[in-house]
Amino acid sequence: MAALVILLVEDNSQDEILTLRALKKINVANRIDVVRDGQQALDYIFREGEFAGREGPYLPTVVLLDINLPRVSGLEVLDRVRAEPRTRYLPVVLLTSSDEERDRLEGYRNGANSFVRKPVDAADFIETVSRLGIYWLAINRPAPGEIDGGTHA
Repeated sequence: MAALVILLVEDNSQDEILTLRALKKINVANRIDVVRDGQQALDYIFREGEFAGREGPYLPTVVLLDINLPRVSGLEVLDRVRAEPRTRYLPVVLLTSSDEERDRLEGYRNGANSFVRKPVDAADFIETVSRLGIYWLAINRPAPGEIDGGTHA
């Protein structure tokens, strides 16, 4: 089985640091790749642009995706990911500071697996992300073929 990879799509450096700290807290030994805008996320997922030669599993195990991103919004990234048969079942968690009902509704309408509001308090943020990490890496069972480079259609 290929190594499990988390893709963190986050443009806020403080939230990135807290997310990485939370995953370290639960002893995540998995690789965590970080991109900082929606276009980079699409390039990473579809192995285009600067990520055309990316090594490792075909798809990450889970994408932790902020909504408010430069260049391409997180909701647009989600829409593009769900439109492609090879990424349709890729687990995507919207991890966002938005508490707007319309963002949550659009996220689920576009196929988000989960919508998690980032807590303001650092300790609560770390606890929330720790629980997400445990769930998506240890408890959840992905769609067949999504991690190991199997068929993606």
